[in-house]
Amino acid sequence: MHDNLLTILLLLTAAVAAVALARRLKLPSMLAYLAIGIALGPHGLALLSESEAIAELAEFGIVFLMFSIGLEFSIKRLHAMRKLVFGFGASQMVVTALCTGLVTWIGYGQGWKSGVAIGLAVAMSSTAIVARMLSDSFELHSRSGRQTMGVLLFQDLAVVPCLILLPALAAKDDHLLSSLAIAAVQAAVVLTLLVWLGQRYLGRVIHAIALHRSDELLVLSTLWIVVGLSYLTSMSGLSMALGAFVGGMLISETIFRHQVEADIRPFRDILLGLFFVTVGMMLDLRYVLANPHLLLLAVLLLIGGKAAVMLVVARVARTPWVVSLRTAAQLAQAGEFGLVLVELGYQLKLITLDVFQITLPAMLISMFVAPFLIARAAKLSVDLGRGDWAHSVTAIQNVAVHSMDLQNHVLICGFGRVGGRIGEFLTLEDIPFIALDADPQRIARANAVGLNVVFGNADRAEVLKAAGVSRARAVVVSYPDVHSAERVVRVVRASRPDVPIVVRTSDAKDVGRLKAAGATEVIPEVQESGLLVAAETLVQAGVPMEKALIHVRSARAARYQSLKDFYGK
Repeated sequence: MHDNLLTILLLLTAAVAAVALARRLKLPSMLAYLAIGIALGPHGLALLSESEAIAELAEFGIVFLMFSIGLEFSIKRLHAMRKLVFGFGASQMVVTALCTGLVTWIGYGQGWKSGVAIGLAVAMSSTAIVARMLSDSFELHSRSGRQTMGVLLFQDLAVVPCLILLPALAAKDDHLLSSLAIAAVQAAVVLTLLVWLGQRYLGRVIHAIALHRSDELLVLSTLWIVVGLSYLTSMSGLSMALGAFVGGMLISETIFRHQVEADIRPFRDILLGLFFVTVGMMLDLRYVLANPHLLLLAVLLLIGGKAAVMLVVARVARTPWVVSLRTAAQLAQAGEFGLVLVELGYQLKLITLDVFQITLPAMLISMFVAPFLIARAAKLSVDLGRGDWAHSVTAIQNVAVHSMDLQNHVLICGFGRVGGRIGEFLTLEDIPFIALDADPQRIARANAVGLNVVFGNADRAEVLKAAGVSRARAVVVSYPDVHSAERVVRVVRASRPDVPIVVRTSDAKDVGRLKAAGATEVIPEVQESGLLVAAETLVQAGVPMEKALIHVRSARAARYQSLKDFYGK
């Protein structure tokens, strides 16, 4: 009892320290968990020992991860990105898996089944690492960002058939075809049954549970659904993760998707962290240190090979060189699902121990290197948007055409919920404006009602110049991402030291940072909503409306004094 408690305490202590350090270095938490397993596992300091109970518990990390992927699965989203997903995504995965399989089979003298298992594992890239970096750098809607996310989405979808294929490959050679056929029929029958029953009854069950207005009951019910469906698919000869994926996909069609996702996230993150600890524990550092040349070759083949494949695929699709290079750098690493597949292949004896001990650290190192590689690739480009449609000569000319007749106008950077409302108010006051946005669908909707919104990224000096920033009376930055907003403010201020810049932010803690970048005023949404709630509370408590509004105006006047100072009033 005391030994188990000490092990848990040790694991929690290491997790707190390692995750805090990873956050400070702006690295994914997953890398911290992997480092814990490597350092404290049986091949490291031997403070943690492999346990079947811990391994089974850790497997639920993948179950909950697949459930989360299912929650994000959207038929509409898939249809909108179908060319990128099934074009770029399928091409990248098939070519990468094929090339890796041939290298494993011929170059390393392994069987073809081992080649298939390692090829599928290596073909996966890290959604957790790449999506976070693209979001932070506001590149999700750039051409390279869209291509990368299309490939990652296909990989997420391909996990399910991979989890079915590998156990079938583990069957004896004389039963291989029959095993594959049985696995395919089993999967089709079970999935059809689960989807049919789920669409028919699951929404009603969750709705009935939600009527009780109990967070505890909703969490328990979600866990019941995840574990129950995982058990059903496991008993049917399929993976537990497959059942969880179906459950998430079914719940995504209900109105409770976001609530369920928020409720399940703590379980997913903790158990997934435990899974990565167990993966790290499998790494034999002595074997790695004894074969550094093999490891270096494997890392170079993995990163260089994946980058080369993606570069060729992008160039065949006639993607400009700079965009192709950025896309290749963003996908030149292994992924969390790749670790799942390589471990599964090892457990099924498709992958031998020596190949496993070289492949696993090569995948881990590629994931450690990924953030630095992506950042370095970005810095090496003189203009990150060169070759991107949003920054091409044609696009800039399009922006210039839409701003040609504007004088003393307002420039809105980002035409989402906040930017759209600002545009409405400016229209009511007959104040001309031009808005820049990177979402083609949002632009199409705005243009349909006659609003002057064009495609372009406002963090580019040439785009701002084309939008008439030199003639603008004010600039509004309504990006939800503080990093992108800060970059736009600095670019605008560099060309127009005198123009007022109003910035929207979601959190008051970013006010100082944005003002230091050159913003005239920063409006925290949290504060504005707080003022409205405070005023309503006063009214409901019996304070006259006029007096409540005086308090609100007084708080606003103190908060936005800088605007008065700017205009000299």
